[in-house]
Amino acid sequence: MIKTRIREYRARYDMSQEDLARKAGVRRETIGFLEKGKYNPSLALAWKIAKIFNTTIEDIFTIEEDL
Repeated sequence: MIKTRIREYRARYDMSQEDLARKAGVRRETIGFLEKGKYNPSLALAWKIAKIFNTTIEDIFTIEEDL
């Protein structure tokens, strides 16, 4: 499962889901699904989101292995 810190970064940048979706070129629902862990991003989308927040993919997305 992929864990995400998107909500935390949106708060830091005072950005709504809609704002981030527009910048990343996706629908607002996609951002909501990412934040809830119901959707795994493509590498391209993960890279876009990291670039928007001026950080690395690894800082926003981490993999939590199922035990």
